Amino acid sequence: MRRPSSSPPPARGPALAAAAAVVILPAIFPALFTPLGRAFPSLFSEWNAPKPMHESLLNEALRWKIPDEQKRDLWTPLPYQGWKPCLKKSATHDLPFGYIQVFLDGGLNQQRMGICDAVAVAKILNATLVIPHLEVNPVWKDSSSFEDIFNVDHFINTLRREVSIVKYVPKEFSWSTREFYGTGIRATRIKTAPLHASATWYMENVSPILQSYGIAAIAPFSHRLAFDDLPADIQRLRCKVNFEALVFLPYIISLGRTLENRLRSPVQGHSTELAQQVVEKNTNQGGKFAVLHLRFDKDMAAHSACDFGGGRAEKLALAKYRQVIWQGRVLNSQLTDEELRNTGRCPLTPEEIGLILVALGFDNSTRLYLASHKVYGGEARISSLRRLFPLMEDKRSLASEDELAKVEGKASVLAALDYYISMHSDVFISASPGNMHNALLAHRAYKNLKTIRPNMALLGHVFVNKSMEWSGFQEAVQAGHKGRYGQIRLRKPTQSIYTYPAPDCMCQG
Repeated sequence: MRRPSSSPPPARGPALAAAAAVVILPAIFPALFTPLGRAFPSLFSEWNAPKPMHESLLNEALRWKIPDEQKRDLWTPLPYQGWKPCLKKSATHDLPFGYIQVFLDGGLNQQRMGICDAVAVAKILNATLVIPHLEVNPVWKDSSSFEDIFNVDHFINTLRREVSIVKYVPKEFSWSTREFYGTGIRATRIKTAPLHASATWYMENVSPILQSYGIAAIAPFSHRLAFDDLPADIQRLRCKVNFEALVFLPYIISLGRTLENRLRSPVQGHSTELAQQVVEKNTNQGGKFAVLHLRFDKDMAAHSACDFGGGRAEKLALAKYRQVIWQGRVLNSQLTDEELRNTGRCPLTPEEIGLILVALGFDNSTRLYLASHKVYGGEARISSLRRLFPLMEDKRSLASEDELAKVEGKASVLAALDYYISMHSDVFISASPGNMHNALLAHRAYKNLKTIRPNMALLGHVFVNKSMEWSGFQEAVQAGHKGRYGQIRLRKPTQSIYTYPAPDCMCQG
């Protein structure tokens, strides 16, 4: 309701001062706010900087001098493994009949897999695919469309001999929108596609709808196409979409190249005393850099039900968040922290992945790019990792304000930028398995690039052992990661072609 004109304007000064106090005081006087943190854990737990969970190992890692030979081996590119990309053209499509629409949820890399499946389903049905619709991400509130991320013309032209693709539905089907399907049961919407459906299922269940109505919309669509018992040309087509047709927009590529060049350039602009000491004492590995995908957001921390060293306030905050989001459906919460860690179910903290990197041979002169959306606990949680790698960078430290303005607030575009930089790094490491881990594991295997896969089961056992000294820790980590540097692993039945592209999309020779 509008305020009467005679009313005095609200007093903004005291309100702003109070708001500033709420933000600033806990950081200056954390002890003063500890009782409030216990009463309102979801509000105050992130302000409590967690103590190192492995302080003895951390202190040893900070003093450790890595042998030159180990560093050389670590940065040496993978030798040729006898496998190469092998994407023979599939059969040219006949005159297509009907239009297929798909609505894709999830983050960028889950949507990427869905796009590949959508092209394959259109090929199976000999239908025309409408550029997939990307749903608004409920976590990041990002409404970026396909056209905001990928080069649409390149996508269509790369696949035009094999699949018919259009940007929009024709006018006679203009009624077939996301809003139309969200307001009731529609005869042209397929909601019953099972997980990993076969090609036969699509022919039996979707083809009749195309024949009757000329259009079919499939939602939900994530993971709705099988990985086995598909024609070889369909498998190769999925890889062609993934590795050749899906190219980011020029401005994303341009910014990615700019940040890559800065990572490969001599170190400048680091003002901290520790960083300056590193710059003075070390030389970078010939302009090389590594990317660490740190998958440690609040969703993952809460869903894992693990203890991350933030004390009782953090446990209560994550338990409350878990209950609100998943209403008690997280089975992990019934297990103890030790049981979860011994089975490799706990995501690695920034501190833990930092210790692992040092044990593998990365030292404090490493140019490390941090690819992540938002780290749970913020800078306080990253502090141990930054002590180990003071030359660590991310999008915001490398890019200028003007450069960031073009991508800020667009989670999918920021994820695309991280993906591009990850693909062009000398080494890629993912702290925990997930969609981005899987996508890059496959893409870098396809290009024969070095990628370190963490051995989660081993690391869980290692970190549970609080009495382990640095020498034993280093030996266990190195032994447990032999053969996990990007060596080709052949896909087994039911495994994802988006994680293991060989042998379906690669040839020996």
